[in-house]
Amino acid sequence: MAEKNNSKNSARDRVKCWLTDMDGVLVHEQKPIPGAAELLDHWRKNGQEYLVLTNNSIFTARDLSARLAASGIDVPEDRIWTSALATATFLKAQAPGGTAFVLGEAGLLTALHEAGFVMTESNPDFVVVGETRNYSFDAMTKAIRFINAGARFISTNPDATGPSADGPLPATGAINALITKASGRVPYIVGKPNPMMFRSALNKIGAHSENTAMIGDRMDTDIVAGMEAGLHTILVKTGIADEREILKYPFRPNEVLGSVADLLPR
Repeated sequence: MAEKNNSKNSARDRVKCWLTDMDGVLVHEQKPIPGAAELLDHWRKNGQEYLVLTNNSIFTARDLSARLAASGIDVPEDRIWTSALATATFLKAQAPGGTAFVLGEAGLLTALHEAGFVMTESNPDFVVVGETRNYSFDAMTKAIRFINAGARFISTNPDATGPSADGPLPATGAINALITKASGRVPYIVGKPNPMMFRSALNKIGAHSENTAMIGDRMDTDIVAGMEAGLHTILVKTGIADEREILKYPFRPNEVLGSVADLLPR
């Protein structure tokens, strides 16, 4: 066991840059996870590049920075990478100056505007679905008709449900499924677990996969995408996954830790 731990620590010693999930890793139900603020401060003081990644496309990076600050976590907006930003970056590369019909909130709309896209309800190049609490039957009907007419179907993430104080809420993946059932078209999903989100994050901070780690709390998004992107993967047990959840999957993270506090120097 000591030899195995030494091997893991040796691999971690090569890590120069960090990607980390937000919910379940840094915060839980708007409360900071012990050690999270200290770890971010440690990275800053040691000049280590990092980004906070989230599949949440509702909020802008500025919004999320303010929400984290209210929880006692200091993360500048330029250190936050959302599925909305990753989607906008992808679409800008695909069709610069293109048009889109969007089901989503400010985070996605702002990212697409800043990427040079025009929002339209007339023959859009893309139908883009992100997370929102205001899905309408009319908007989904338009999305289905645009896709049937040739618009390309893009989604920010596949998460079927999201958390709330009262229990699970239908999320982006559920709406993706409804549109797929009605149109016969499957969306191209940019956010986690697509390794593309990780590669765009690496490009943003000038990092390389061989010396970057991904910290997450979900096997089905954070860990599998980090593994497929060639990153050192660290699962923390402060969010979704526990030992029983880990055993459901045919792959394993490089490390399993109690929390991000275990990454602080002794």
